Amino acid sequence: MSSYCELKNRRFIIRCMIFGLSICIGSSLLGLTIFLNENTSIDERKLSLLTDCQQKLKDRDDYIFALKTVHKPLKQNRQKEMITIFAITPTYSRLVQKAELTRLSQTFLHIPNFHWIIVEDSSTKTTLVTNFLKESNLNYTHLNIKTPDNYKLKPTDPNWLKPRGVLQRNLALNWLRENIDINTQKGVLYFADDDNTYSLKVFEEMRDTKVVSVWPVGLVGGLRYEKPIIENGKVVGWFTHWEPKRPFAMDMAGFAINLERIFHYKNALFTYKVPRGYQESVLLKHLGVTISDLEPKADLCTKILVWHTQTVRPKLKNEIEMKKKTGHGSDINIEL
Repeated sequence: MSSYCELKNRRFIIRCMIFGLSICIGSSLLGLTIFLNENTSIDERKLSLLTDCQQKLKDRDDYIFALKTVHKPLKQNRQKEMITIFAITPTYSRLVQKAELTRLSQTFLHIPNFHWIIVEDSSTKTTLVTNFLKESNLNYTHLNIKTPDNYKLKPTDPNWLKPRGVLQRNLALNWLRENIDINTQKGVLYFADDDNTYSLKVFEEMRDTKVVSVWPVGLVGGLRYEKPIIENGKVVGWFTHWEPKRPFAMDMAGFAINLERIFHYKNALFTYKVPRGYQESVLLKHLGVTISDLEPKADLCTKILVWHTQTVRPKLKNEIEMKKKTGHGSDINIEL
């Protein structure tokens, strides 16, 4: 109610300012007409006319500035009323970590009403991520929890061998349930891994999610893309080569969830005890989601707005050669 009254007051101010400007210009024109009818010299008339026009231009600029000053808070208030996007990003220490987070944060900076929940796979919060977030200019929450050694991937293991980010995503889900008042804060939840590339459009697509919104993901599953199959505006199946019979055969980057769903199903979490590739399906089933609840976005799932790009693991064989050649490699005190 207060915001409505504030809006009315500002509109009244704007109308008054416009009316005042009209009166000012009208009075000046009337005065100028009378003045020109007087017996004054041509030069005096020209000088007076020039001075009067300059003053009118200054008055116009002052009014425009005042109008912008009134409109700016209105725009800020509209942003406050927008639904907030909460993005959960598990991350772990590696050579490309800062590069990945930098690319991700540069995208997130362009998204209004955005909250980044970044969860380190670590027993403590690292200096690198702590300082990075402080300098990011983003609204963020920094958490950490270590993955048990028996669930960690070895350097030579393929990415799909063991589920990743399970405890980190669960910690973020529980943080939301414990710290957000769902009665006053409307939101959408998205799992934004740090090895993906995101178009800004995907975040605007997901912002009005009612239950679960879905879209294609590029460069995933050994295909150019994976996507929901759409018939008559509804999801009826999945375009994927691997296990297409999964209840929700899509990548983690291919859906967003209305935050109310997370609060309504408070025990819904990820788990290690699922078959390979079923993390998404198990979570959505625990959230009470059915295929008929899915809301296709991105022009009925015909546009790719997120890509599973994955940065190539760097090969640093020349560090060894440099040590042989010069007695030392690159300075480890320079943060990468």
